[in-house]
Amino acid sequence: MTDATPGSRHPLSWDDVQVFLAVVQAGSIAASAKRIGVNHSTVLRRIGSLEDTLSTRLFDRLPTGYTLTAAGHEFAERLGGITDQIEEAHRHLSRRDVEIRGLVRVAAPELLVRTVLMPLFARFSLRYPAVQLQLVLGTQRLNLTRREADVAVRVSNAPPENLVGRRIGRVQSALYASRDYLASLPPGATIADYRWVALDDSLAHLNQAKWMQRHVDPARVAIQVDAVDGMVEAVACGAGAGLLLCPVADLRPELVRLAPPDESMDWSIWILTHPDLRQVARIRALTEFLFDTLDQEGTLR
Repeated sequence: MTDATPGSRHPLSWDDVQVFLAVVQAGSIAASAKRIGVNHSTVLRRIGSLEDTLSTRLFDRLPTGYTLTAAGHEFAERLGGITDQIEEAHRHLSRRDVEIRGLVRVAAPELLVRTVLMPLFARFSLRYPAVQLQLVLGTQRLNLTRREADVAVRVSNAPPENLVGRRIGRVQSALYASRDYLASLPPGATIADYRWVALDDSLAHLNQAKWMQRHVDPARVAIQVDAVDGMVEAVACGAGAGLLLCPVADLRPELVRLAPPDESMDWSIWILTHPDLRQVARIRALTEFLFDTLDQEGTLR
């Protein structure tokens, strides 16, 4: 409780008010201390603080104990029912959180949504029609701590420690080229003869980019791209070979995988949320649905 009463110098403390009500209901300082689980001196300190805030004596200190003054009786009457109202508000919010309804804001990489997750979001929406999904697609990382999103799908081998969630799979990378590009090469051509599609310098920190730096002559790079989906398009159009994400490249029939995936370039995929939200029914329903479906279908296994 933060509203100041007329003439008071400080806002009311809800902790002080709770202690006052406990004394009124229990009938004594000792009984109220036991009821709310604090010691005797804490009750006396809270009562003194409330009286200072109200500039009014609420109890007479008698040898037989504390008794309400006329002002104390009036204050207690005005507070009548407030505890019930607060408890009812708490019950209402609790019921709301166990109902699978409301808005869920999901942040996820666009490429992963387009190739893997969108069908799952559609199925979830049909199963839970009272839930509205708001998808925020892109590479920007919304802050779940500041509640910029409720759920995040992250491609990371080191997810933030302040979030909770589960690993739902991994994304592998392998070498690919288009069938037309391979057909254009002379007989007996080797990897040294390939033209290449590579990530540009803005993504030089990725393991895929580091592999290219170790194994490919820069003079053989035909196109550099600042996004992995752009790389897929360039390779599919026959610009050269490239190190592509398997869940994306395997959906393109014009692409041929040239070598098995290199595990050193695997990325884990996580479904994450803030600890305060994990028991909210609609959040829990979505995260469990995604995890269970992906696990059963083995899409990212």
